Amino acid sequence: MQVAGVDEAGRGPLVGSVVAAAVILDPNNPIEGLNDSKKLSEKKREMLFVEIQEKAVAWAIAEASHAEIDQLNILQASLLAMCRAVEALHIQPQHVLVDGNKIPQGLSMSCEAIVGGDALHAEISAASILAKVTRDRQMVVLDQQYPQFGFAQHKGYPTKMHFAAIAEHGVIDQHRRSYAPIKQALAKINL
Repeated sequence: MQVAGVDEAGRGPLVGSVVAAAVILDPNNPIEGLNDSKKLSEKKREMLFVEIQEKAVAWAIAEASHAEIDQLNILQASLLAMCRAVEALHIQPQHVLVDGNKIPQGLSMSCEAIVGGDALHAEISAASILAKVTRDRQMVVLDQQYPQFGFAQHKGYPTKMHFAAIAEHGVIDQHRRSYAPIKQALAKINL
């Protein structure tokens, strides 16, 4: 039975897309060192990112934009990105293991939500690594466009550095306007 793992990265940041990945691993070609992406160093994630793409039976990466996050809310946008990632697989799995406690709606195969699944199932670990590396790379690109915000360092998360940059430079188009700190920053600008 073809089983896909799916996970997302980027629910907490104040800026950018939420990224999801879906992976079907090859049981005959195992990948050493898979784990929850947050428990791995950036260097290890980058190495595994390449190995997953080389060895997996199928993988796909999808996202929901900052505008979709503002329109739907972060939970629904995350589930939408996960659904898009599974649907983008060139081989459709019979079963999907989803990290978390919610299942994306609209998938035609059986799904199972697993809290902490990115540390328990290799397929979800692989998906978490693809999603995290992709999202972090997006933040490095955004940092090149807006170096004053420090996105390469904090990856868009609500850090002191990020809040200081918003206070000094305002809000950019990619900021999630539905998030309270961004709403507050926009309210101050519009006073």
